[in-house]
Amino acid sequence: MVEETRQRPAVGPVETLLKKKMQKPEFHQYPNYFYAGFWIRLFAYLIDLLCITAIQSVVLGLPAYFIGWDKSFELTTIYGALALVIYLVYFIVMTKINHGQTIGKMIFGIQVVCFNETKLSWKTIFVREGACRFILRGSLFMLGYLVTIFTPNKQHIGDYFSDTSVVTINLLAAREELYTNETDRISE
Repeated sequence: MVEETRQRPAVGPVETLLKKKMQKPEFHQYPNYFYAGFWIRLFAYLIDLLCITAIQSVVLGLPAYFIGWDKSFELTTIYGALALVIYLVYFIVMTKINHGQTIGKMIFGIQVVCFNETKLSWKTIFVREGACRFILRGSLFMLGYLVTIFTPNKQHIGDYFSDTSVVTINLLAAREELYTNETDRISE
């Protein structure tokens, strides 16, 4: 009977290890109150639109005046296509270089986090800030932002495609401070 147990493979632990390898690691899982709601995200977006309008006025306004471009935001015009590029580049670059924050998000103390990565990757940012913002910028598709109100992690349609959400930084800082103090107290 002893020999029989030695020859049988350890199926239980191997299956457990294989299941763990197949599961994606999850990062940034917080309680519901950590996630930024619809209104604060809307106000941050409006601040970002003010910044984008200022950039577009400086970069496109003068050349459009001298060249005589029609200042239409239709994608079929040169001015409209360049304005769209500035809009998308603003969100992509600001989110990447500021670790999930644009100027509007900085002002309101919120940040984009990914559930599958510790740090936002270019792929995640291109999906969320590039493709999804391009789709959601249309008047009818802007309703995709209203989904934020009804989802547990306060995610809009673009967040679902990129496995991201927006959290409040002050709560994150308080949580880190709590863990640091708890670790210091335990080590004493």
